[in-house]
Amino acid sequence: MKVSYRWLSEYVDVNGFTAEELAEKLTRSGIEVDIVEDRNKGVTDVVVGYVKSREKHPDADKLSVCVVDVGQGEDLQIVCGAKNIDAGQKVPVAVVGAVLPGDLRIKRAKLRGVESQGMICSAKELGLNDKLLPKEIQEGILVLPADTTVGSSILDVLAIDDKVLELDLTPNRSDCLSMLGAAYEIAAILGRGVKLPDAEGALAAAGSSGVLAAERIGVGITAAEQCTHYAARLIEGVRLAPSPLWLQNRLMAAGIRPINNIVDITNYVMLEYGQPLHAFDADKLDNGRIDVRLAAAGEKLVTLDGVERTLEPHMLLITDGVKPVALAGVMGGENSEVTEGTTRILLESARFAGSSVRKTSRQLGLRSEASLRFEKEVNPEAVLPALNRAAALMAELAGGQVAEGIVESATADPKSTRIALSLARINGYLGTELTLDEVIAIFDRLHFAYVKEDDNRLVVHVPSRRGDISRDVDLIEEVARLYGYDNIPTTLMTGVTTPGSLTKEQAVRRIVRNILTQSGLHEVITYSFTHPDQTAGFPGLYPEAKPIALAMPMSEDRATLRTSLVPHLLEVVSYNRNRNNDDVAIFETGKVFVTDEAQITTLPQEKLLLSIVLTGKRRQASWAQKAENVDFFDLKGIFERLIGYLGIEGLEYAAGTPQSFHPGRTAELFLNGPVIGRVGQLHPALQQARDLEDTYVLEVELEPLIAASSGAIAYKLLPRYPAIGRDLAVVVDAAVPVGAMEQSIREVAGDLLESIQVFDIYTGERLGASKKSVAFALIYRHADRTLQDEEVTALHANVVSELAGKYAAELRK
Repeated sequence: MKVSYRWLSEYVDVNGFTAEELAEKLTRSGIEVDIVEDRNKGVTDVVVGYVKSREKHPDADKLSVCVVDVGQGEDLQIVCGAKNIDAGQKVPVAVVGAVLPGDLRIKRAKLRGVESQGMICSAKELGLNDKLLPKEIQEGILVLPADTTVGSSILDVLAIDDKVLELDLTPNRSDCLSMLGAAYEIAAILGRGVKLPDAEGALAAAGSSGVLAAERIGVGITAAEQCTHYAARLIEGVRLAPSPLWLQNRLMAAGIRPINNIVDITNYVMLEYGQPLHAFDADKLDNGRIDVRLAAAGEKLVTLDGVERTLEPHMLLITDGVKPVALAGVMGGENSEVTEGTTRILLESARFAGSSVRKTSRQLGLRSEASLRFEKEVNPEAVLPALNRAAALMAELAGGQVAEGIVESATADPKSTRIALSLARINGYLGTELTLDEVIAIFDRLHFAYVKEDDNRLVVHVPSRRGDISRDVDLIEEVARLYGYDNIPTTLMTGVTTPGSLTKEQAVRRIVRNILTQSGLHEVITYSFTHPDQTAGFPGLYPEAKPIALAMPMSEDRATLRTSLVPHLLEVVSYNRNRNNDDVAIFETGKVFVTDEAQITTLPQEKLLLSIVLTGKRRQASWAQKAENVDFFDLKGIFERLIGYLGIEGLEYAAGTPQSFHPGRTAELFLNGPVIGRVGQLHPALQQARDLEDTYVLEVELEPLIAASSGAIAYKLLPRYPAIGRDLAVVVDAAVPVGAMEQSIREVAGDLLESIQVFDIYTGERLGASKKSVAFALIYRHADRTLQDEEVTALHANVVSELAGKYAAELRK
């Protein structure tokens, strides 16, 4: 928000404070001022001149010799090269001795033999942003209105002798998106009053057309939730013309380009009150009335920018009962635009739901100063004051006659905010010793009404312009701001303190990240949104889950919520392979979204998953070794290292054939019962479709692992007594799981078995087509004594007997 110092001074007395000092006070009170811009870029001694005559230069086709009256008694002869210079104009003239931006000093000069006693200036030469000027005067010299006083300083005429404070407003301080809002803030800081515009008095002075507005126009609201108040006035007999210079200057100081008196008045009042307005050509409204309703699906409207918009049912429309004439709060329609032939104005002032305007403006890419203020619902009670103010200005500046009465419709009244506040709570929060009188003085400066209940308690009525205040702590913040943060003493904190720590989930996720990165993997973070085909191609752990479509997807490729992390990890692999990085080892921890409902009625489940993808080489070739590709057991080993570090027991593997996995190289993971994940190679068809080499994938639910994790590292002493090793090779049916045999050995051997390792699996013709040989290396040890060979032999015999009885295992000869 850009705040003109000169304009601000009309509402609040700022005498004794420069613009820079106000900026400092605003920043210290919580509203940061980015910059204080001086509108005078270095202009001195430039005055208004009247061009009495213009003759062609005798020796130059593109130059003119002008005689100019600058109110100094003597006319000046000035040579000018502008195409648009002509007799009878009033123009800015830099007399001899004047200085222009860039330290350009004006001297007497001869141009092609003709003396020139000054310079007739363009807007750009005066340091103005000429893009904010009306288009017809952006080029050539600046032509001033005919009623401008000859000899007056251009600094006063163009309000260049001014400074503009650019406020960097946080979202909660939308009240300062208006000059009056900024005035209330400055007045509170300085402890001074606020002078409001007398719109009612101006309307009364202008008189009325004698016509009752209610007899000519009507207002109805169908979309009650999206529009709670709509008011309109009828102004007849208006004449479109350029706005007076003072109005144009104020708009340009705020960064808005003047257009014509009607449009400029609506913009001016919007900046003044924070309430956007819109002017319709009343003669272009078919039924002479306004209906506020939601759009029909596929309904169309050509907006003021000439673009045909296809509307959706959530978009709020202003209609005349026959056709749409505006997108509420966003942009007017071309079919009701105010043009040079307009004589009757229907002036709109309304309160639209911020969420409705925000959704429509973002979807259509139409953001404006008006939509910004509607989105933030700046001041619900400014609807009628702003309407009256604009109507009075149209009567004054456009020659209009205002019809009697306001035609309006309301579906809800603005909510009143009253907050109880105790002195003890204020001082307890701030660490101060303020008295109730000091607090009351601050609320008086803020123009907040209040009721004093007793010597320790107030009930404060918060004006509607301060929508950011809804709780007592908000009021305490206001007290702190205006009392002065610098004045609040430093005090020690009191109360119970709790040392910070990680939750178990946070701790385990951190361990997962550390272990996997130490194992050579890179962590990636991918979108939670995906394409429906991605889910169909790799359903992951939840093949029965229904896709959850987004209401407003950012693109077609991000239209549904993911049910697996793997598809996007495969995209990362493809991205790397396309850039000649074929060896990829990555992982991601994140949430997927699962539901069995085709049409969502309840929130989906959020499942926390860990996914790992390996492809390429485990080891590069060198003079001493061959290259080796990663395989299933690389991935399994990385995961088992993680499981071991987390202290999780009871994890089991079983062969499986889930969708999108290789049918012979995939295992399902079980933890104390249910399946929690899968590890294996991608299906060859999926690899081929994605142009991948052999790729190995693990996806597992993290929540069961977090629950089973011990959360602590266990230490044990180095063994003091010797171990006894035994090797065991048995022949069993090829279908017997090695893991089941290993578990049986552990159960029989008990605590004396220190470790077990499978060191060989053999299949061949000598054993038969349906047989395999499995060799185990067993280490026995007792923690407190030396084992006897006889007891190890007996225990080992029990192991052999268990395998023979349970799995029909035979010792390999």
